[in-house]
Amino acid sequence: MESLNEQARERRRKLRELREQGVSVYPSSFPLSATLGQVIAAHGAAPEGELERTAVAVAGRLDAIRGMGKATFAHLRDGSGRLQIYCRQDVMGEPAYRDLRLWDRGDFVGVEGRLFRTKTGELTVRVERATFLAKALRPLPDKWHGLADVEIRYRQREVDLLANPEVAEVFRRRSAIVDALRQGLKARGFLEVETPMMQGIAGGAAARPFATHHNALDMPLFLRVAPELYLKRCLVGGLDRVFELNRNFRNEGISTQHNPEFTMLEFYQAYADYHVLMELTEALLPEVARQAVASAAITYQGRSIDLAGPYPRVAFLDALARLGGLAEVEGLVARAEAGDPGELKAVAAREGIACPEFWGWGKILGELFERRVEEHLVAPTFITDFPLELSPLAKRSEKDPRLVQRFELYVAGMEVANAYSELNDPAEQRARFEEQIRRRGGGDEEAQAMDEDFLRALEVGMPPAAGEGIGIDRLVMLLTDSASIRDVILFPLLRPERTAAAEDVGSAQWPEGGGAAGA
Repeated sequence: MESLNEQARERRRKLRELREQGVSVYPSSFPLSATLGQVIAAHGAAPEGELERTAVAVAGRLDAIRGMGKATFAHLRDGSGRLQIYCRQDVMGEPAYRDLRLWDRGDFVGVEGRLFRTKTGELTVRVERATFLAKALRPLPDKWHGLADVEIRYRQREVDLLANPEVAEVFRRRSAIVDALRQGLKARGFLEVETPMMQGIAGGAAARPFATHHNALDMPLFLRVAPELYLKRCLVGGLDRVFELNRNFRNEGISTQHNPEFTMLEFYQAYADYHVLMELTEALLPEVARQAVASAAITYQGRSIDLAGPYPRVAFLDALARLGGLAEVEGLVARAEAGDPGELKAVAAREGIACPEFWGWGKILGELFERRVEEHLVAPTFITDFPLELSPLAKRSEKDPRLVQRFELYVAGMEVANAYSELNDPAEQRARFEEQIRRRGGGDEEAQAMDEDFLRALEVGMPPAAGEGIGIDRLVMLLTDSASIRDVILFPLLRPERTAAAEDVGSAQWPEGGGAAGA
């Protein structure tokens, strides 16, 4: 800790000295001729004669400084690459060269000069002029030790990105995945739209919302739990294929697969049912994987998974019987429907599941499914035909009125997508909302509220349609082999730091090092 504080004090002393010498230590800009990566790409293989005629103006963060009397080598790093610079007193002039002693690893500088290649063959800028751009008042993580504390990595992601190059790669791949999804849907005729993030009614999913208040209008609002009801109103308005990529907010616990703020892709297609979306999903996901990570065959946490379709389709009740060890599931459901849920609740109790009075057999089976079945669904698998109780916005099954036309896609034991044929009968939808209100009165905090605006839209007429949501964060986890959802969200939600000194405690794990940082 003392060593860290001494380093921080020394950096602040250098900052004061730079200012006393009249150096503008935080200028507004620096005119670049190219990024470091562009210089390397354009001139990395150029002959020496050509290099000597090439002048560049580049900038970046100092990454390793090695002084040798009247000459100094250093490296600059930006988001595109890393390039060596060479400073000589007889080229820069004695006053400018003297200021190099006030440079620290992590500072930002801009340099102008000509390219050459060192005796070891490394492309280098022979610096003629240097401009100081920003002082790093805290030392960066050491290249060799990195930044290992997981909580500090999430809390101070900017340092994590500098210390661990594989972290930055995850977020580059995340961007490529999102781009590939957009392109895939647009190529299929879908229109990207935006719907409200603040809503008067938190509808579209069974989830507890975050509440807020609009002062000027003096009205309560909720951060949305899903865009579903607004997107279906687009179908009513004649936009037959729509999608939205944006944030949802659910006031729930945090786990390796859950963050209260998460990114969801939702898309809706008129004149389609859930079977059509299964086929679309089988085509879209391997297409995205090939475009974003070069292969539909991936490895996730040591397990080989092939995203190329087709995927098996297993009915919800069959999955409980075959994979969840509930061979008697039909009998348990029949007895629960006849008014005797005791046996089913006893099965749940053995799994540590407490069943509130407002739970029906569908909700109990949903909890049992999570405990007994999900972990077995490693290869991509569609689970279909869910209990109606779990799906108040989905159309009933034509074969079994207890069930709905719905699927969930599981990969590596995680739900990655959820879809169903949309209920477009306004009378039945109103009855479903009324049942949700009764459940809320019985204590179900996740039950949905009556949405008269949505019902009015249905009464205008909505075509038969199917809709799907794909969890972007979980998809990115799969395609980047990330164990936790926090690894694929730049700034995940965290508890407040435990003590006022926590920041310095964390910083103490970032020793100053002479090697190059892995930015």
